[in-house]
Amino acid sequence: MSDFEQFRQETRAWLEENCPQSMRTPVKGFEDFYSGGRKPEIEHPDQKVWCDRMAARGWTVPHWPKEYGGGGLDKAEVKILHQEMARIGARRPLDSFGISMLGPALLHFGTEEQKREHLPKIVRGEIRWCQGYSEPNAGSDLASLATRAEDRGDHYVINGQKIWTSYADKSDWIFCLVRTDNSGSKHEGISFVLFDMDQPGVTTRPIKLISGSSPFCETFFDNAIAHKRNLIGEEGKGWTIAKYLLTHEREMISGFGTAPIKSVGQLAVETMGTDLTGRLANSVLRQTIAQYQLDTMAFGATMARVGDEAKAGQGLGAASSIFKYYGTELNKRRNELNLAVCGEAALGWEGKEYRDGALSRDWLRSKGNSIEGGTSEVQLNIIAKRVLGLPDA
Repeated sequence: MSDFEQFRQETRAWLEENCPQSMRTPVKGFEDFYSGGRKPEIEHPDQKVWCDRMAARGWTVPHWPKEYGGGGLDKAEVKILHQEMARIGARRPLDSFGISMLGPALLHFGTEEQKREHLPKIVRGEIRWCQGYSEPNAGSDLASLATRAEDRGDHYVINGQKIWTSYADKSDWIFCLVRTDNSGSKHEGISFVLFDMDQPGVTTRPIKLISGSSPFCETFFDNAIAHKRNLIGEEGKGWTIAKYLLTHEREMISGFGTAPIKSVGQLAVETMGTDLTGRLANSVLRQTIAQYQLDTMAFGATMARVGDEAKAGQGLGAASSIFKYYGTELNKRRNELNLAVCGEAALGWEGKEYRDGALSRDWLRSKGNSIEGGTSEVQLNIIAKRVLGLPDA
């Protein structure tokens, strides 16, 4: 028996024994994901049980080094773990910006002390992180940010405002871009700092979207404190870190295109039924759904291939813009198809017969994918310049 086959058998046995049955069901929506933190939102007690059991093995982030709490698995072992989780329908035990964005940046740019301080807490889901990037006058032109950090010896005093700060009202810490120097170009003098949200100088205010709910917040800093030991990289050199982290954010958002809560085909069968041959009677809709499913599978295979080819810890670079753009378009297509499948039943806003408006709310929310993490227009510009090598207009 090969080492990989033995690992597969041991992993399968462990998952069968330790994954609660309730965690072998699809999540009902984005709010049903478990994100941990000091004040976790728990829909079911098994969410924390499942997270704690996986974290004890480092399997919430299986590819991170063991010395920082991760599983220390190689790429082949990570793939086997994910295959075995998929076999029993196991949910991801932990979803957090600490895993998808901050962690990779810390692994690449953090000091040894910073890695040992923050990464194990991310692995265990002890701290929930939010991202302090966009500002009211610095969205796509992020380098125009104005939130300032004044040097006070062993700490900075932060003043300013961030916007579209996802889950800021539920988060414990923030990774934040601040301006520490105004003397150079707008890309210079930006620093990347971490600090606790639970302090008198931090205020959050949720932003309600047209869908009726939102993860977004306005975040205000009024003499907030960030200790210099939590400055990542050199002072004034945070733009490099910011760009690196964005590649991971875009990779995360692109996953919306490959991980639907419920497949369009399954919803169509439940809603419309089948003909005597077991197929959807509407041939045009059947063909449209099949084309969407093929595109989704091709996209997933491409992401997996490029991920395998990428050097460990180096991210995807400009290719992340391709994935972010196309994943966003796939997610919007999925939501459009869901409306088409359910017809007038998708138009309701409340009531069980309208699924409490989930389809229309999700459709409205999917439009925001074209903006968050860098607008689709910005991604197309990046692809044109850095992937295709096209000249400026």
